[in-house]
Parts: sequence; C-alpha cells; structure tokens
Amino acid sequence: MSEYNLNDENFGTRDKRGHWKPFGTIAINPPKSIFFNPIKLIKYFFKFPGIFFPWTFVFGLITVLTYLFLTPSLETMKTFEIGWIAFIFFRNAAIILVWTGIFHMRLKNQGTSFKYNPRPLEENNPTFLFNNQTKDNLFYTFCSAIPLWTAYEVITFWAFANQIIPYVSWEIYPIYCCFLFFLVPFIRDAHFYLTHRLLHWAPLYRIAHKVHHRNTNTGAWSGMSMHPIEHILYFSGILIHWIIPSHPLVAMYHVFHAGLAPTPGHTGYEKMTFKNGVTIPTGDYMHYIHHKYFECNYSGGNTSFLDKLMGTFHDGSEEATKEVMARIKDKAHYL
Repeated sequence: MSEYNLNDENFGTRDKRGHWKPFGTIAINPPKSIFFNPIKLIKYFFKFPGIFFPWTFVFGLITVLTYLFLTPSLETMKTFEIGWIAFIFFRNAAIILVWTGIFHMRLKNQGTSFKYNPRPLEENNPTFLFNNQTKDNLFYTFCSAIPLWTAYEVITFWAFANQIIPYVSWEIYPIYCCFLFFLVPFIRDAHFYLTHRLLHWAPLYRIAHKVHHRNTNTGAWSGMSMHPIEHILYFSGILIHWIIPSHPLVAMYHVFHAGLAPTPGHTGYEKMTFKNGVTIPTGDYMHYIHHKYFECNYSGGNTSFLDKLMGTFHDGSEEATKEVMARIKDKAHYL
C-alpha cells in the first residue's frame, strides 16, 4: 500500500469481488431534525465535509476569480465576436483540463485504496469510443460539454450586456445577489433531479443518457462524458437567470458549478489520501450506486429525500440492492 494511503478497511468493507463500500448506510438528506434546531441547521450547512465545504466553496471561489480576472467586460460582450467567444471557450477548456486532470492523475497514483470498484478504467472495450474509456470521456468532455457550456455562458453574457434579460446590480442590491449566489447549489440540485428523471425516460435514455451510463466504473473524466442532448439539458439550468432578476456572476456560478461538480462526484473514490492521514472527500457513493444499478438514486446526495419520496432510494444495503435489481429486470428492455 502506498505511503499516502490510510487503510481503507478501517472505514469500510470489501466484498468477495473487491468492491469497497463505506460503513453504515447512506443518509436521507436533509434530515428532518435540522429544521427545528437552529444549531443543527447551521452545523449541517457548514460542517466539513458537507454542503458547502470543501467543494461548493471551491466552485464558488474558482468562479469569482475567473469572473474578476479571466472574463471580458460586459461592454466587450455586447456584440458577438470570435475573439472573446474563443477566449471563453479556451478558458473553460483549460480550467477543466487542469481541474479534472489533477483528480485523474492523483487518484490513479492512489491505486485501489478507497476505490469503490477495484477494476481499472477500460482500455480495450468496444463499448467506448476508441475502445478506451478515458479517451471516450475526454472526447465527450471537450467536443460536447465545453462547447455547449460555453454557448450557454456566451449567450447569457450577451443577453445581460444588451439588457435583454433582467440585470441586478451587485452594488445596489448586495443582499439579494449574495442570497441568490447562495441558492445556486440548491437550484441546481432541483434541476438536476428533474432532468435526470427525464433522461431515464426510455426513448431519451436510448438516444442520449446511455452514453453517460457506459461508465459503470466511473473515473474523474466520466462526470462530463455525456451525449450532446444530455449536455443541452444538463446546462440548461442557467436559463433561470434569463427569467428572474440576476447578475452575470451568479449566472456564471450556476454554469461553473454544473461544469466543475461532476469531477469529484464521479471519481470512483471515497477519499483522496495524503501523508499523515490527511484526506479530502472525493466520492459520492450514492451516485456511484446509481451508475452501478441505474434505477435508483436519481438525486444528488444533498437532496436524497426526493428519492426516498419517490421510492427510488438505495441506501447501500443488501435489501435495497434486491429491490433495485427487480426494477432493473423489469426495465431491461431499454437499459
């Protein structure tokens, strides 16, 4: 075992095939108790790891720094010109190349410690483009995700610059803008659940979502590996800022959150480990189960109550696996 790794057996169990899972079962979030206890409510939002830390905070920080230092002025973006549009495209591509590349390389060197599925990513499988899972994922990320992300962002900036959509000044309405910025992750969770359920409608699944679900053993680059139709739906959450009064930074945070969040959510590892026992949470076991069994856990981990409400919640137990396997058998005609 690498000197960087803790013993994952102290945090979970491996079955006979070597598949690792954390101890206990997946919690239903948000828990009911927090709504009647202000202290628990604050702790729930600001604990580490939790809703805001580390990743939501990091997504926000990257967005703010990019907006301040790597985004053209609204005056520049009043007219569509190849210069600033290309700049935003290559800026987004560079951010994802560095962001996801770090996760991919660092976890590859971690071996199988805290890895849900011990198998390596596919390198000779005709299911994937080029017979290679990583190359397939890179293709869909840079040839579909980045162009469509950029298109939504460019049109939104242009619309703000020309006052086509309702613009709110951060200087005049700072409380409103901060509150809206704060709400973005929750708006995204609701949008993700609705579009995700839509994508599991048989015709859309066969045409589009099946591309993403090729990745049953996910890696960092799997997160944005989707069919263009799915990318159009996935990034469409930014359209809410065409309707409600908003600010370009808040809209940009919305689409950046959508672009950055899939990486830590699809690594296939529960933790990234360092020397002296330091770890960073990098996995989403609830979503990993969705990739493994398809017909469960459509929501994000922070809104798992939606799956509980709809009867599609898999808490990681053997009993839940038996239930979902029955649903898979029933829908085998399109999976």
